[in-house]
Amino acid sequence: MTAADEQQLIRDAKAGSGTAFRYLVERHMKQTYNLAFSLVGDHQSAEDVAQDAFVRAYESLREFRGDAEFSTWLYRITVNLSLNRIKHMKRRREREEELGRQAELVTATTNDQDDLLMVDQPVHIERALHELPTLQRAVVILRHLNGLSTKQVGAILQCSEGTVKTHLHRGLKKLRSRLRFLAEDLI
Repeated sequence: MTAADEQQLIRDAKAGSGTAFRYLVERHMKQTYNLAFSLVGDHQSAEDVAQDAFVRAYESLREFRGDAEFSTWLYRITVNLSLNRIKHMKRRREREEELGRQAELVTATTNDQDDLLMVDQPVHIERALHELPTLQRAVVILRHLNGLSTKQVGAILQCSEGTVKTHLHRGLKKLRSRLRFLAEDLI
């Protein structure tokens, strides 16, 4: 779909076309869900956030001026809802404790330790991501996992490119430090 096609869908949706909005949802659902999941770390919460993001987008579509791309506007809504969800998730502490117990089990295992580390790399990476402060985690996810530019990330998070670069640098530095054991075990 071209940018012109998407602009037409936005105009049609603003005029009240449910079909046009459905096409916009279908086009952006996967990215919206992936962003929400990357931030909240829970499938059900990510589904709820993505669904809420589209409801909010539908309700405020008439206010969308088109200064930014539709996806940037939708990502901003998704990030805001995700951050709100994170603040209210009391289960986070329980999940971190459970991940800590799993990491202890992996460390305590002596047989096939290298194989276990390789299999559990995504678990270690996800855990390290969720240990980052929220803004650093959001910047790392948007920039490196979603492939957005620092300018786009700044627009989504409503901060300057310099701020994005600072949080990106600090977040990546912390990730490297926390995941250094993976590289050391492979050598």
